[in-house]
Amino acid sequence: MLSVRPKVAELVCQLYGRSLHPELFDIHQTQCYERGQYKATVRITSTGHLVTWQIGDLLLTEVTTSAHAELPQKRRLMSNRIRASREDYLQCNGGIRYDLAFSLEATNAEKMRHYQNELSLQSTRQGILQRFEASGRFEAGALSYVNVEARDKLFRVQAFHTFPDDAAVVRIQSKFQLP
Repeated sequence: MLSVRPKVAELVCQLYGRSLHPELFDIHQTQCYERGQYKATVRITSTGHLVTWQIGDLLLTEVTTSAHAELPQKRRLMSNRIRASREDYLQCNGGIRYDLAFSLEATNAEKMRHYQNELSLQSTRQGILQRFEASGRFEAGALSYVNVEARDKLFRVQAFHTFPDDAAVVRIQSKFQLP
């Protein structure tokens, strides 16, 4: 289990066709959702986030973590290094579709403070937020903010992870969509 936030250059976003044991992660926040035919759990971890989405026998798990994390290879459906921006998708049985879009944005200390203030303000209205301790190089620690839109046929996750030590912000949007 990784207990320290990784460098932004080490991040990967992976999708599995199975569950991953929560014990593999240092979990700080958890929120569960049930809507229509599906169930989902969203967790903020020290390295990013973990989303488990299930409908019937289909279970998908999205994880943003360090590339050095020892995670299983079995039933890993997608793996993307977090660099620049990228979009990807997976068409599943029964017409279910998973979409992923992410971007890595370089920033400076002033923009980082503004960005973190905006995320903190947004979290007072909706979503879940985790503040991490400062590393000592900067007065403010990293933030992870996850906002969810749960509709009967759509589950959308918007995750924002800040990395003040690396002067970077990672934005990830994923959609689990029923036909």
